[in-house]
Amino acid sequence: MTMDATRLQLVLKNHSAWLLSSADAPRSDVQRADLRHANLSEADLTGADLSEADLSHANLSHANLSEANLSDANLSRANLTGADLSEADLSHANLRHANLSEADLSHANLSEANLRYANLTEADLSEADLAEANLSEANLRHANLRYANLRYANLGEANLGEANLRYANLSEANLREADLSRANLTGANLSETNLTEVNLEGTKIQ
Repeated sequence: MTMDATRLQLVLKNHSAWLLSSADAPRSDVQRADLRHANLSEADLTGADLSEADLSHANLSHANLSEANLSDANLSRANLTGADLSEADLSHANLRHANLSEADLSHANLSEANLRYANLTEADLSEADLAEANLSEANLRHANLRYANLRYANLGEANLGEANLRYANLSEANLREADLSRANLTGANLSETNLTEVNLEGTKIQ
């Protein structure tokens, strides 16, 4: 059953009190909660436990989810524009068709996450763990992937135009038919990377 607005507001109020270290205030634990289509725009969910929650189609634009546990969560088609997901755990999460443009995902754990068709334009993924993630046909144009771990990741047909991939680990990743035009791959690990039919026009590789 979808969480009603009253219950949701109570959860957010209690979590806010927890963040302010109020006595006996409970931390937001919405593990496995049904939050489909929920409006959580600009909500402060720092450190919240949202593991296995259903947040499909939810509005989380500009929300603070830093250090939150979103492992195995369903965020398909969620709006995460400008959200702070730094150091969040998104391992095994479903982010298919999610809008993460300009989101902060620095140091986040996205290992084995499904990001197919996701919009990650201008997102900060520096030092993020994307090992074995599915980023096929995702839009990563102008994204910052400096020092990101993309080992075994699937980036087939992804748009990485003008992306910053300096010192990223792309070993054994699949980049077949990806667009890397004008991207910066200085110092990147391309060991056994599949670069079949990749667009490397103007790409910086050293």
